[in-house]
Amino acid sequence: MSEPILRLSGVHTHIAEYHILQGVDLSVPPTGVTVLLGRNGAGKSTTLRTIMGLWNASRGEIRFAGQDITAFETADICRRGIAYVPEDMGIFRGLTVQENLLLATTSGRFDKERVDWILSFFPALKRFWRRSAGTLSGGQKQMVAIARAIIEPRKLLLIDEPTKGLAPIMVQALADAFFELKAKDTTILLVEQNFNFASSLGDHVAVMDDGRIVHAGSMADFVESDSLKDNLLGLRASESPNSHV
Repeated sequence: MSEPILRLSGVHTHIAEYHILQGVDLSVPPTGVTVLLGRNGAGKSTTLRTIMGLWNASRGEIRFAGQDITAFETADICRRGIAYVPEDMGIFRGLTVQENLLLATTSGRFDKERVDWILSFFPALKRFWRRSAGTLSGGQKQMVAIARAIIEPRKLLLIDEPTKGLAPIMVQALADAFFELKAKDTTILLVEQNFNFASSLGDHVAVMDDGRIVHAGSMADFVESDSLKDNLLGLRASESPNSHV
């Protein structure tokens, strides 16, 4: 079995007086999409931010591609091939779409073929290429955030609730892009509240509760088990497939 591309071992994170992560053990296989599920406040977003060095782990170890990155600065983590799309998208509102994407390149130049590929999923960005990102709708800003994360090939994408507040047509566009990224051997760690979206895209699943991982396994097995869904997420078989968790 392949070594995980990302492994968290006993990771604790404190934010001020709050002990948010309380010994997270998480392995992300080097292919496909791993979905991190859990109720609000379970620690999912804090896990992504700790991986990126935006919050410092107070204890434990984070290894990426075999290297200990626990104490690395965020910029160094990015340079090793990890990209992060936060829940608030984190785009530069005063810059154009083009400028937002250009800032995410390491060379300061676009690969035209890569840009054309991205625009095939998000054609609206071509219309708004020279428009200030702050004037775009929520869905369009999310397109910019995702496009910026993949403007160059990355080893690992950390994506926090990309479908939140998006219209169904935009959710489908994101799904198409993520399926294509999977085909290109990009690994994704995804926090997502839309269970229908998460279960259709995910290969692996980990469930958080009270700052710990309480279940990990294949997404297919998780979807088939009503008892797991009910016990861990409060989802029942009678609920809509669009249920949020």
